[in-house]
Amino acid sequence: MTTREILNKMKVKVGLGSSDTDSGKGKSKMSKNITHGFHLPDFWKEPADAVKRAYSKTDSNILEMSGELGRGGSTAVTAILVNCQKLIVANIGDSRAVLCKKGVAKQLSVDHEPNTEHEDIKNRGGFVSNFPGDVPRVDGRLAVSRAFGDKSLKKHLSSEPFVTVENINDDAEFIILASDGLWKVMSNQEAVNCIRNIKDARSSAKRLTEEAVNKKSTDDISCIVVKFQ
Repeated sequence: MTTREILNKMKVKVGLGSSDTDSGKGKSKMSKNITHGFHLPDFWKEPADAVKRAYSKTDSNILEMSGELGRGGSTAVTAILVNCQKLIVANIGDSRAVLCKKGVAKQLSVDHEPNTEHEDIKNRGGFVSNFPGDVPRVDGRLAVSRAFGDKSLKKHLSSEPFVTVENINDDAEFIILASDGLWKVMSNQEAVNCIRNIKDARSSAKRLTEEAVNKKSTDDISCIVVKFQ
């Protein structure tokens, strides 16, 4: 089997496909510039530190390209499965990773909200305000405390991810990686229940996206499902 064939099989397993897949409402401006990501030195020795360095490098690249990409930013969630036994999950912002174990949802990421990190924001010279609106925002503008990019707010934000390691055994059925457009209209358990009986990962991701749209989600919806069984 060729490398390309192996890669295509992996894409199907995790619910990824060609650019015409219905997995979101929009496309990242970064997508055309991404090839195969970053090499992670010392990943096998210190995986959490390696992932943190990769996030830092990604943030630096986005900031350097702000003239082309714009001054906005992005949240992120990633998962690396090692030897089918250990799952390394990282996130910044409110993109979330949810694992299904025997039908029960388990959140593996942390929602980085301004009101829970207001001291850190204050120490960087920023502030948290509910005005305008009723959602806590960094400098009254951004509703997450950690993000890639956002050059105009960068000195008050962090791009350091929360990283956790989860052992994967026979109880693990699948994991959902999705942006807040899904989680603002569905709870973790609702999302798990919605797709538990769907065997195909790509179909599962599409179902969640459609369900979020049906529930009148007004945020960007990006979703990947990885099936372990």
